[in-house]
Amino acid sequence: MNVSSRVALAGGLAVSSVVLLSGTAFAHVSVQPQGEAAKGGYATVNFKVPNERDNASTVKLEVTLPADHPLASVSTQPIPGWKAEVTKAKLAKPLEVHGKKITEAATKITWTAAGSKIAPGEFQQFTVSLGRLPEDTDRLVFKALQTYDNKEVVRWIEEPKDGAPEPQTPAPVLKLSAAADDHHGGAAAPAAADDKGHGDKGHGEKDTEEKAASAGSADTTARVLGAAGILVGAAGVAFGVLAGRRRSA
Repeated sequence: MNVSSRVALAGGLAVSSVVLLSGTAFAHVSVQPQGEAAKGGYATVNFKVPNERDNASTVKLEVTLPADHPLASVSTQPIPGWKAEVTKAKLAKPLEVHGKKITEAATKITWTAAGSKIAPGEFQQFTVSLGRLPEDTDRLVFKALQTYDNKEVVRWIEEPKDGAPEPQTPAPVLKLSAAADDHHGGAAAPAAADDKGHGDKGHGEKDTEEKAASAGSADTTARVLGAAGILVGAAGVAFGVLAGRRRSA
């Protein structure tokens, strides 16, 4: 076997190993926010459920909501072929949201197949609106149960620990970002007044100008690079034509 063949074989084995390992590492139920999940605010999140079996389809997902940080507002997005049910329970200690006392909160969300399944090699995302998010923690842990049509149940309930290897069946974890000023995605910074009473530009306006300048610079650079690419391409074509004529002569 020559050197090039050995290199090609080694490269193929490396790629295959990466694909297999990545499939093993990431093929589990997870949760990701659409945008940010800021402390004290509301967020829309997706529970991503891949099918890990070659001979069975997923027909149910049960997600347990964190009892130590109860969520007063939980609503699901309709998904064709699936039925969603939100289970609620009385709170031992009422929550106060926007000046209103909340005496019960959602404890579990169950999605059950109703004409649809997650077949082998497929995944499904289940979208949920959550709030109000707690302000005294950096993450929320959602334990999940995935049921297949052959009656197998996979329990995604192991809580990941910082600095430790990922568990075999990790629970979905939602990481929370810093709290926004208005708990609804942030507030514009007020304009500062100078000694003469004239308002200075706010941070939002300055950021807009800086972004515009940056965008203009990036656009100019892109045009220059594009023009250079065209010139290099034209030179290559001309060189190829001349070389062909010389060979013909």
